Amino acid sequence: MPDVQRAQSVRGVRERGRGHLQLVRPAVQGRDRRRRQTEAEGTVKGVARREVRRVAAGVLQAPAEDDVVAEEPLEIRAQGETLAITMRTPGADRELALGFLFAEGVISSRDDVGRVAHCGRPDQEGYGNTIDVVPGPGVSLDIDRLSATRRGTLTTSACGVCGRRSVDDVIARCAPLPVARGAIAPAAILTAVEELRSRQPNFARTGGIHGAAIRDAHGNVLAAFEDIGRHNAVDKVVGALLLSGRIPGSDPALLVVSGRASYEVVQKASAAGVPVIGSVSAASSLAVDLARAAGITLCGFVRNGKMTVYSHPERIR
Repeated sequence: MPDVQRAQSVRGVRERGRGHLQLVRPAVQGRDRRRRQTEAEGTVKGVARREVRRVAAGVLQAPAEDDVVAEEPLEIRAQGETLAITMRTPGADRELALGFLFAEGVISSRDDVGRVAHCGRPDQEGYGNTIDVVPGPGVSLDIDRLSATRRGTLTTSACGVCGRRSVDDVIARCAPLPVARGAIAPAAILTAVEELRSRQPNFARTGGIHGAAIRDAHGNVLAAFEDIGRHNAVDKVVGALLLSGRIPGSDPALLVVSGRASYEVVQKASAAGVPVIGSVSAASSLAVDLARAAGITLCGFVRNGKMTVYSHPERIR
C-alpha cells in the first residue's frame, strides 16, 4: 500500500448549511505556492514532464523532455475513516471522491455531505493526496456499505473494485432500470463517442489517459473528465452530476468511455441511473452480464459508423 500522507487538522474551515457543498482548502501562502510551482515545473493539469530517449531508424537519440500522464495516490476518507486508496490523475478530487462514495452507496445525495477537504498543509509532502468527506449536520454516512475487505485497499488505475468480497455484491446493488426509458438513436451514440476525444486535451499530449462523459437526452454534455483510470474518470463525471443536483432525480441518458467497457463502469452507470453506455472498445463478459441484469444498453466498438450492442438492443431506435 502506498505511503499516503495521513490526515491532519485543516485550518480555515468554514461551516455551512446542507445543500451548499464546498471544497475547503487551507490558505496557500506565497512561499508555499512558489515552492509547489517549482516542484511541479512542467506539470499542467494532470500532465508531467520527464526526460526520455527516443529511438529512430535504429539509433538512440539525445535526451529530450516529453509529456506523461501524472499518477498519484488519493486516499478517500469518510468520517475520518479510510475507505479506499486509488491511483488517479490529480484534479477534480472532490468529484472523484463523491462519485466513488455515491456509486458505493455510502452517500445518496449531495445533502448527505457537509464539506470535502484535502487534509494536511500545503507545505507538507504529499499534500493533496488525502481527501476527507465530512457528513452534513445530522447525517451519518453509511460506510458499512463497504465490506471490510474493500475498505482501505488499493484501487489501481487498472482495477476499479479490487478488494471486493465477490462480484455478487456488485450485482445485488444494481436495481434494474426500466427498458422503456432511454430510447436513443445510433447516431447519438456514435457522435458522443467520436466527440469524446475533443474533450481529452491531455490524451492529445500524452496518449495515455482515459476519458468519460455523460450526456442528457438532448445530447448536451453534462460532465466530462479525464483520468489515468477509466473508473476514476467515470467517478468524476458521476460526482460532478451529484454536485450539480442532477443525480439522483434527473435523467442522464448516455455515458461514453474511452477504451473497453468493464463491469465497474457498468456498476457506476447503474448507480447513477444511466441507461445507455457507449465504449470505444470491447466489453467484458461480466460487464455484459451486469448490463443485462441492470437494464442497461451496453454498446462496444463504437467507431467508424458501427457498434456492437451487447444488451437491451430494444432501446436503439
